[in-house]
Amino acid sequence: MNSKVKLDDLNVHFGGTHAVKGVTIDFPANSVTAIIGPSGCGKSTVLRAINRMHDMTPGARVSGRILLDETDIYGRGVDPVAIRRRIGMVFQKPNPFPAMSIHDNVIAGYKLNGRMRRDEADEIVETSLQRVALWDEVKDRLKSNAMELSGGQQQRLCIARTIAVRPDVILMDEPASALDPISTLKIEELIEELKERYTIIIVTHNMQQAARVSDVTAFFYLGELIECDVTKKIFTTPDRKQTEDYITGRFG
Repeated sequence: MNSKVKLDDLNVHFGGTHAVKGVTIDFPANSVTAIIGPSGCGKSTVLRAINRMHDMTPGARVSGRILLDETDIYGRGVDPVAIRRRIGMVFQKPNPFPAMSIHDNVIAGYKLNGRMRRDEADEIVETSLQRVALWDEVKDRLKSNAMELSGGQQQRLCIARTIAVRPDVILMDEPASALDPISTLKIEELIEELKERYTIIIVTHNMQQAARVSDVTAFFYLGELIECDVTKKIFTTPDRKQTEDYITGRFG
């Protein structure tokens, strides 16, 4: 499989803390890669490095290379805003913009970049909401405040907002951990559909979820990448005993 994102000797420091240690990994295009591991092992730190979110964290230092289609996203002259447009982020807790309607939440990324025609905006809103299976549920109340939606609907709205700007990659940090089982199932079904268009990297603490939604699984421990392989192999015949111990619940 072709790689969409590559990490080459990625290190992340926060002051004197070495949070991610020399990670090298390829993320295949149009597939789902799950990052698993115990709390504090560097999973979310890796995700935020790929989105250049550590640029805004005092004391954070990122070294090594992160390649998006062979372009080093930390290279000289690379615009972090342009990178975040190509690499979207969905967070653990749904975070629709509270003062905006459902409609305006979806096109918020475009509003930051200037004005657009009403018909163009409406088309983007409808297409994005259809892709996250939310259009039929909200099409008659697009002007309503986004905070009136349920938690699961809010998370799908946030995913619609992410894909509206046509990214290449979608990062998901525990996207279903705050949701009920029915909403979680909808998010998982959505991930399966979205990988046809996007490369998805998901951090999850839920072993069953990782096994269900991902094509590739990477196991992290204490800031290091311990093992990465096809998901079925990781969950049935991992090469490393640490991986087996974590998956079988012996620690973590």
